[in-house]
Amino acid sequence: MSDRIGAPGLGLSRREFVAATGGVAALTGMAGCVGRGSQGDAGSEEPSAKSAGSEPDLPWTSSPEVVQVDEQGGSVTLQSVSAQHAVHPMDSMGGPVELPRVWAFKADDGEPSVPGPILRTTEGNDIEVTLDNTGNDHPHTLHFHGAQKTWENDGVPTTTGITVNPGEKHTYTIPANVPGTHLYHCHYQTHRHIDMGMYGIFRVDPKGYEPADKEYFFTLKDWDSRVNRQFAGEDVDYSPRNRNPDVFTINGKSLPRTLHPEEGSPIIVDHGDTVRLHMVNAGYMSHPMHTHNHRFRLIEKDGGQLPEAAQYEQDVTNIAPAERHTVEFEANADPGIYLMHCHKVNHAMNGDAYPGGMVNGIVYRDAMDTDVFADLMSYAGYEG
Repeated sequence: MSDRIGAPGLGLSRREFVAATGGVAALTGMAGCVGRGSQGDAGSEEPSAKSAGSEPDLPWTSSPEVVQVDEQGGSVTLQSVSAQHAVHPMDSMGGPVELPRVWAFKADDGEPSVPGPILRTTEGNDIEVTLDNTGNDHPHTLHFHGAQKTWENDGVPTTTGITVNPGEKHTYTIPANVPGTHLYHCHYQTHRHIDMGMYGIFRVDPKGYEPADKEYFFTLKDWDSRVNRQFAGEDVDYSPRNRNPDVFTINGKSLPRTLHPEEGSPIIVDHGDTVRLHMVNAGYMSHPMHTHNHRFRLIEKDGGQLPEAAQYEQDVTNIAPAERHTVEFEANADPGIYLMHCHKVNHAMNGDAYPGGMVNGIVYRDAMDTDVFADLMSYAGYEG
């Protein structure tokens, strides 16, 4: 069982969380909602129409993990795993919301997740990423933003001539020469493969990097669930030219599942903390992210460090597709529970139900033993 509570990054330990809730939350969460399993069949590139009931059993995704690549010799292996993805499996707040088929990345012997694992290294510690496609039925590649690399390592099949076909492996050498928070994704039939879940965060810490008191990673994504349902065998019409997103996620989850301490990504803070949020937009739409009752500074964009003279306090940052924004704020509000959400309000919905979707929360430890927090845990499906 992982000791991680809250969003991926530097937050509370499980024991600290239990102590903060006054014993309301048990050490074991609702792990049964999302099962774990072995790799399934990835299917063909063009889905065929068939009944959803004929879809073979697939594993459920897990939460994204942080892989410290420089601590394992500078190398990591990624595989794509066909899986089911529980965006919000409960019936609260417009649920359940599920994607019946995704292509999830897993690192080494880890669990498949959407978004994929966060690959973290240090400036100057180049990494080797092996794409293992031996268990799949369609081609893939890997493309890394924010790395000045050689031509053959760019990951675009049409311009490099390199495609990782079914049954093959290929190792990419990715220099850690642009510090910052970046995106990686499959660049084969990109319009489908990103929408099927093949993306993740690539983080390069600058030399001498000093983490904040609390530091978290978030991936934003808008989904048209028809493509996932089509690949699961449902008889639905879908074209990327008439894409109509109906699911909106932060780290693969929608409110209230975003607040689940283990499977979601609550921003857990203590009063007085310096809090740093790394946000990546892996979707196809812009998302203006707004924090309630906290003013932040944009300190980094697409790996570019913003000089202090250019930073100013704000509470909305609009993140375009493939952009990466790192913001920092002080946890100086009255200790409580405050929203962070996309301010395109129809993105903060689950179907016709509001609130839902691309909504998260800044949760002070001092507010975790309240009835309000207990109610939110009930909506999110966390059993204590």
